[in-house]
Amino acid sequence: MQARIVSPLHGARWLGEGWRLFRAAPLGWLVIVFGYYLLVSVVSVVPFVGFAAALVSVPAFSVSLMAAARAAARKAPVQPALLFEGFRNELASQLVLGVIYLGCIWGVGAVTASLTDLTAVRSLLSGNERVEDAGEMQALLRPIGVALLLYTPVMMMFWFAPLLAAWHSTAPAKALFFSFAACLINWRAFLTYGGVLVLVIVALSFLTRVALGLLSGGTAPDPALIAGPLAIVFMPTLYASFYASYRDVFGGEPV
Repeated sequence: MQARIVSPLHGARWLGEGWRLFRAAPLGWLVIVFGYYLLVSVVSVVPFVGFAAALVSVPAFSVSLMAAARAAARKAPVQPALLFEGFRNELASQLVLGVIYLGCIWGVGAVTASLTDLTAVRSLLSGNERVEDAGEMQALLRPIGVALLLYTPVMMMFWFAPLLAAWHSTAPAKALFFSFAACLINWRAFLTYGGVLVLVIVALSFLTRVALGLLSGGTAPDPALIAGPLAIVFMPTLYASFYASYRDVFGGEPV
């Protein structure tokens, strides 16, 4: 197992490759992604332990989503049973990664919360207050910037780690290290991928507004009428693009 350095052009193609993998089995993808969100939502509402359990399950479910992408890439059926594939491969390692992920998220959340005026945020979200000047806006955006800065290395560690643990039998600590290193040496490709992703999101937002304008007859329709279907197509494409990045950098899982 050795990470390869790929060109920025590879990063530009990952989202397009994700779209191709989604189109190979759209119904199967929709069933798996909807099932994933449904299960995580149900687990999250369990009192006391639900939210933590949902976060701990993220690495295993990510392997399941990548297994769906692998099946699509092989032109094999994307079956609902793949939703639990991540719990059949190195489950102990996936749970260890899940606990570490939980700790990272709590750490990022704690630091961000310490820099945030939660009372002001609640008032703004409820509509009781408005941002009056640039200073207030900066105070609101600063915690977001800190959260993104802190979450970036977490994302790098977990981008490939679940797959390295499941498909390469790599120990959790080594999987996290190799994932971080692989992202670091391919920062140009990931920066390009992120740029393409932002452009697509902006384009989809623009198309949503245009569609709403065309559909509105004096009364603007619910944005969910457009945004919902777009998200249904976009999320499987996004997950499949993660597999495209793994296949480019690590060449796929061992046979």
